[in-house]
Amino acid sequence: MATLMRLNQVFRQFTSKSAKNAEILAFLKGSRLYSVKKESKHYPLERIRNIGISAHIDSGKTTLTERILYYAGRIVQMHEVKGKDKVGAKMDSMELERERGITIQSAATYIDWKDYNINIIDTPGHVDFTIEVERSLRVLDGAVLVLCSVGGVQSQTLTVNRQMKRYNVPCLAFVNKLDRTGADPYRVLLQLRQKLMHNAALLQIPMGLQTEFKGVIDLLNRKAIYYEGPTGEQIRFDEIPADRRTEVEAKRLELIECVSNADEQLGEMFLAEKKPNEKEIMAAIRRSCLKRTFTPVLLGSALKNKGVQTLLDAVLDYLPDPSEVDNFAIDETGEEKKKFRMNPIRTDENPFLGLAFKLEAGRFGQLTYVRVYQGAMKKGDVIYNTRTKKKTKVSRLVRMHSEEMEDVTEVYAGDICALFGVDCASGDTFVTKSEMHLSMESIYVPDPVISMSIKPANNKDLDQFSKGLNRFVREDPTFRIHYDNESKETIASGMGELHLEIYSQRMEREYNCKCVLGRPKVAFRETLMQPVEVDYLHKKQSGGQGQYGRIIGVIEPLAPEHYTQIEFSEELMGTNIPRQFLPAIKKGFYATLEKGGLTGAKVSGIRFRLQDGAHHIVDSTEIAFILATEGAVKLAYEKGQWQLLEPVMSVEINVPSEYQGAVLGQVSKRKGVVVSTESAEGWSTIYAEVPLNDMFGYSTDLRSATQGKGEFTMEYAKYCPASRELQMKMMQQYDAEILANQGHKKKRT
Repeated sequence: MATLMRLNQVFRQFTSKSAKNAEILAFLKGSRLYSVKKESKHYPLERIRNIGISAHIDSGKTTLTERILYYAGRIVQMHEVKGKDKVGAKMDSMELERERGITIQSAATYIDWKDYNINIIDTPGHVDFTIEVERSLRVLDGAVLVLCSVGGVQSQTLTVNRQMKRYNVPCLAFVNKLDRTGADPYRVLLQLRQKLMHNAALLQIPMGLQTEFKGVIDLLNRKAIYYEGPTGEQIRFDEIPADRRTEVEAKRLELIECVSNADEQLGEMFLAEKKPNEKEIMAAIRRSCLKRTFTPVLLGSALKNKGVQTLLDAVLDYLPDPSEVDNFAIDETGEEKKKFRMNPIRTDENPFLGLAFKLEAGRFGQLTYVRVYQGAMKKGDVIYNTRTKKKTKVSRLVRMHSEEMEDVTEVYAGDICALFGVDCASGDTFVTKSEMHLSMESIYVPDPVISMSIKPANNKDLDQFSKGLNRFVREDPTFRIHYDNESKETIASGMGELHLEIYSQRMEREYNCKCVLGRPKVAFRETLMQPVEVDYLHKKQSGGQGQYGRIIGVIEPLAPEHYTQIEFSEELMGTNIPRQFLPAIKKGFYATLEKGGLTGAKVSGIRFRLQDGAHHIVDSTEIAFILATEGAVKLAYEKGQWQLLEPVMSVEINVPSEYQGAVLGQVSKRKGVVVSTESAEGWSTIYAEVPLNDMFGYSTDLRSATQGKGEFTMEYAKYCPASRELQMKMMQQYDAEILANQGHKKKRT
């Protein structure tokens, strides 16, 4: 500890002396020998904020977090995302992140700002790593939605907005990159209102834009704010320039009007034509922000070190502390599940309850990130996993600063910490009393949309290959592995090509196991077009107890918006099928849907209405009803009219306006439907829906058509019926696979 403190003193002196010393500092930071150590301090509940930084890819989230850490004194030197100085941003601790300039894993840290403790999670912006945003927002109390002042509201912004809405997370909006050519915060504000349906208003207006961006004008206190010094650490408040005063008053009135629409108290003052003071407006903004009825919008440029400190002040002023957020647990002790609100008081009076929201393999074993919702957890305590009923002793308790760990002896409600040596899954609930049968609402996990075969390049690496895959599956619920018995291949499924490519590269770097990825496979589905009545009798007698089960019911299609769902409806009258066989019938139904009759894809978008059946007093068993149900579903495969479903992606393409016609032609060629287009400052944005199966290789085509200037992002939108040609092609391929694997051709009726 003494050595670290001495190193810090020496390095702080080095930074201001010479370029050579800066090189030494960069080397030491790159080797992880250097860190800014802070003693953990326990804050009262009202002085804690748990926030996430979320946005579309390349909006400047990690750069913003780097500035936040610098101004709060957590790091002594700022670095850029791409890692040109071979150090990279603090929150991008993975080597791949620094090489690619993207965030792959969410990273946690905490800062002290004006005697407040702010826990921060920096999340990825790419749709392939959306689970990182999902589980972070599940445990956070507030968020900062970062928007690019040029790109505005983009595809992943819409996804993040839906995730915030799902978990009821209040947010601030920060319009970043005002120094860029084409920056227009007023257009971004309009998109916030029209695309995201936010009741949003500016708290600041810019002084200059693009290369002329000098600072912001605070509409509440009517002051001009300048960020001076080499790193923008000196904040100077000054009078508003005379030529901007009329605009400031107009924008201030617009702000008050927007907040009045969301807050009853301020609304009454507005109708009575009373002029609210600064404190009254701030209180109204806070009340409406906590209810998610108003979104405050702040401005700045993280790269140019402007607007970051005022954003941190807004986090304290407008985002909730843990006591202002209702978090519920489910008591499963009795027959009926009861939902109750957890007590966030920061003492050990209430029993401990925490949620494991992220797993990560560290140098000392599995690292489990936990959000504490109630009570306290201390080093040496014994905690219980309410799902597995296993108990574990807390041997080490840490708080994270990116990849660095800072040991603590205890944590309280509202804290985010990490544990070692805990065997659990993401979404598990922990308590300190074994008699507490509690659980928390689980984290939403989207289904994978793409699959590829994966195998080690060298068969000698099979052990490392298995270890790596098992670890990645535990860490990432959207990364799934299964073995295909027909093709004899290991199949990896994920959220996109990049998602699977990253895991392949991590396998080589972290396990010294080079992998070969096959051609991408789309996650097709099969569904019914019309209801089918089924009546199937499974009867088998071979001496001794036989098997007997009869299933009567209807299998029918669901509405298009429910194509990814499967429903089981029990409509039995009387006792023809005893109740104890219902779980077996459900099991048989869901098991048969793993492989459809058309192309071998999974079946979804159907409902099975179990209406009647029959049983035998001796021969009816669970296995008999499982086989009877499987027979009934296979009967529906033969009798029913089935269609193939394919995933359709929401695609956003940004190109110079002169290439718009060529790109629209590309979209049509790939069977896409253009939803809308926008044009601004010589650039066009095309919003389209395109089948995922037709998007492979599009990045190369787009670059060729736009001389490398075009870029696109996509995310899963919905499942839609595939074209007749594609369906026939997939059926022929399936027949060929059966012929190759079984040696005879499957006959179709």
